[in-house]
Amino acid sequence: MDHSAAKGAAAAHEEPGQLRAVLVLSAGTGGIGAHVRSLAQGLVAHGVTVTVCAPESADTRFGFSRTGARFHPVDITPTAGARSDAAAIGELRRAFTGADVVHAHGLRAGLLSDLALRTAGRFPGLRPETPLVVTSHHAMLATGLDRRLQRLMERRVARAADLVLGASSDLVARARELGATDARLGPIAAPPLPPATLDREAARAALFDGKDEPARPLLLAIGRLVPQKSFGLLLDAAGRLGDLDPLVVIAGDGPDGQALRERVAAEGLPVRMPGHRTDVPDLLAAADAVVVPSRWEARSLVVQEAMRAGVPVVSTAVGGVPELVGDAAVLVPYGDAAALAGAVRALIGDPQRRADLAEAGRQQQLTWPDESDTVAQVLSTYDELVQRG
Repeated sequence: MDHSAAKGAAAAHEEPGQLRAVLVLSAGTGGIGAHVRSLAQGLVAHGVTVTVCAPESADTRFGFSRTGARFHPVDITPTAGARSDAAAIGELRRAFTGADVVHAHGLRAGLLSDLALRTAGRFPGLRPETPLVVTSHHAMLATGLDRRLQRLMERRVARAADLVLGASSDLVARARELGATDARLGPIAAPPLPPATLDREAARAALFDGKDEPARPLLLAIGRLVPQKSFGLLLDAAGRLGDLDPLVVIAGDGPDGQALRERVAAEGLPVRMPGHRTDVPDLLAAADAVVVPSRWEARSLVVQEAMRAGVPVVSTAVGGVPELVGDAAVLVPYGDAAALAGAVRALIGDPQRRADLAEAGRQQQLTWPDESDTVAQVLSTYDELVQRG
């Protein structure tokens, strides 16, 4: 893609007085990338001139440059290293020139954005007083030395930001604890999914290799194969469900994939791992329940998608999940494979309970902010910060 041409075309359509916002993210995988794409598209629709700074791979996956926003490639992946960080800060300075507000998503994006703005006085067109908004998407789960380093980064970013938006209430409380001058809840809405292309029977047949398995339970989990998602805990639970003869489908890719697949094969677990899938509506159409074994979640996009689709959810009671689901899901303690397996067994054995939860989920999702609400809240905070000056 010719990014210079895209930038020129966007600049040609920029109206005087338009608010200019720069959105920054590092590795654009999972919910953060989907959220930033939704936010960019919504802000552009409200007349904001938007630039998205992210690695090239993130634009390939999420299509930021197709939202009407400019795309400015910046390598700010976590493994970039000091030399690449310096180059990234230079690229961010160029992208921030003329910006009215900078909005970083995640800890690393927030840190590099702050470093770029702190040196703004030496660069024409770059204003040190440009407001910095940071959305906190994740809890700190590292251990040892990494945990100490992340804690220092967290404190630096929380205190540097003019505003911290936490994706869940625990993240807002954490930002305030670290010294944020202004921290608020900024719920993240899951973008609506397209309709399923397959009915339930056809969707199940696709996962059961064409066999007719109407009575066999199908349990679905979706997410990046990373430690936070704790899919190993789901394998522990799957090993306790032999009497149900379930099929557990874990859709996603990531660094834990090989180890998980090796364990499935070694233990003969009833688990299929098809990798990253783009047909989530069809997977949900096939599922009897969605299982979320995570160590932590903010406002899980998978939980939102499942409840909108009327699929009952069994999840660990972590992070922002309890406030998201209310009484419309089955919650279990994190790390307890027996409790997770027991909750799944009880739910599969009670069709009326599944139907009740499906309806409760549909009602609960009516209480959530949608994408337009999220965009309106963010735009309001931008206007507030710019006027505060």
